[in-house]
Amino acid sequence: MTGAPAPLGADAVVMVEHTSSAGDVVEVAKGVASGDNIVPTGAEARRGDSLLAPGTRIDEAVIAVAASVGKARIQAYVRPKVAILSTGDELVGIGDIPGPNQIRNSNSHSLAAQVRKAGGEPAILPIAPDEKTRLRSLIEEGLQSDLLLLSGGVSVGRYDFVEQVLEDLGAEFFFTGALIQPGRPVVFGRVRETYFFGLPGNPVSTMVTFELFASPILEALSGATPRPLRFLHAKMKTAITRKPGLKRFLPATLSGEFENAEVELTPWQGSGDLASTARANCYIVVAADREHFAAGEWAPVLLR
Repeated sequence: MTGAPAPLGADAVVMVEHTSSAGDVVEVAKGVASGDNIVPTGAEARRGDSLLAPGTRIDEAVIAVAASVGKARIQAYVRPKVAILSTGDELVGIGDIPGPNQIRNSNSHSLAAQVRKAGGEPAILPIAPDEKTRLRSLIEEGLQSDLLLLSGGVSVGRYDFVEQVLEDLGAEFFFTGALIQPGRPVVFGRVRETYFFGLPGNPVSTMVTFELFASPILEALSGATPRPLRFLHAKMKTAITRKPGLKRFLPATLSGEFENAEVELTPWQGSGDLASTARANCYIVVAADREHFAAGEWAPVLLR
């Protein structure tokens, strides 16, 4: 049977499907060569081999390896604690009725879901008003975590105070913007030993910049070896044309099976269109110098 030890001296196995029997006589209908349908002892690993490298994310395959060699406990990093702070007087809680010029705070909750998916433990802070004293207090609270994610307040609006407050706290800025759309005004830096991201307030921009920038940092804080972003390619179902100048991540729908995968843009109204983004399952990636993809042409795709 499959998985059983082979008799001493045997170096191949004939599949039972290729045999027939009558009494004590077995007829073999198909020949075999040495090594067919047999796995030599030690082929998977030998005594003293390292089965799992440091920095490997624990998933079902890792659990299976540990169980197979009798390891009921393995050493791992604690999940990083990630503080999430959304800013702006226009924001209210999801259980509140928005007044004139107000919207519900969706970014804190979408970021919390992304943090969990990436292996972190989210801690949602109260909404920060457009007022420096309270904003500073909440940022200082967030900096007690392993990573701080701020949403909004990093653009050029009159009440965008996040960068000013961070500067007052002695922040070191590694970059203050990226040539992408959505998500151009993203900020990354460090205050003392804690890294932070200032993510744009537009909801889709927040989600995109987390995937592109914050997720790899979260992997590193989790003890994992950061992986490069993984893209696949699919054929365009319909043609698209965009102005060059910025690398674009456009919500799209990947459909089809196996080698017949196709992708097309999800109709949307810009980086605040949450409903359309929720219907998408990927992003079409358009290079900064690219204007047009024809129908049937292969395009790079970033899965959500």
